Amino acid sequence: MESPKSNVDDGYQNIFVMRHGDRIDNFEPLWVSTAERPWDPPLVQDGMIRAFRTGQRIRSQIGFPIHRVFVSPFLRCLQTASEVVAALSAVNVDPNAMSSKDVPSIDKSKLKVSIELGLCEMLNSVAIRRELAPKDGKFDFTVSDIETMFPEGMVDHNVDMVYKELPKWEESVEGCRDRYVKVVKALADKYPEENLLLVTHGEGVGTTFSTFYKDTTVYEVDYCAYVEMRRQVSSEDGSVKAGDYEVVLSHGQAGIRFSHDPVSYEPVISHSPV
Repeated sequence: MESPKSNVDDGYQNIFVMRHGDRIDNFEPLWVSTAERPWDPPLVQDGMIRAFRTGQRIRSQIGFPIHRVFVSPFLRCLQTASEVVAALSAVNVDPNAMSSKDVPSIDKSKLKVSIELGLCEMLNSVAIRRELAPKDGKFDFTVSDIETMFPEGMVDHNVDMVYKELPKWEESVEGCRDRYVKVVKALADKYPEENLLLVTHGEGVGTTFSTFYKDTTVYEVDYCAYVEMRRQVSSEDGSVKAGDYEVVLSHGQAGIRFSHDPVSYEPVISHSPV
């Protein structure tokens, strides 16, 4: 792992993997009947607020900067990330602010944002009802359009995605879990001296937690819940050496309910709540 300079102050790389906020189809069931993209619901206003407030809480609690944000291309994740980025990069921290609309000025040099297709939803009928999925199995995302959701100057266009294409429709649950773990590890290894925030889906958060916090079973992942991890990093002879990941619980479980019993791990969500 090559790295020209270290952005990590305490010798640790910190990684957050977060679920998106409250999606509209869980609160307005009829939304899907008229939606052009029923498989790609936006957030409700409460979801925007939850995302922003979660970003504020992370900023106030962690004591170190987030350098990069990676986002699933699904709209609910993009909107969540947009709110979190506003909270993390606001010039002035206003404890009464409820959303990005309450942030008059942001510091665009605070962090960089990139889209990562590998953080996408589990593309199968466990997560997306078959009748709502595109008939041809092709989920249509235009990355250049997606990137306009973030402030100009904050998107890093030079980042190569871990997954250049979306998984094929009806990927297996096990294959999806492997994908999430692969993406988390690959992004961490690519930027070993930067702190990362990955905005993804409930299955991604649950899988990450149960993979790196051994002998646990995740039962529920709330909206905007996140798993916080860290690992030691050190530079020697121009290269970076990294230690094992540990899950940080000092800030609470942040909306992840789990058991220490090493039983088989079932999908933490299915269909509309994902």
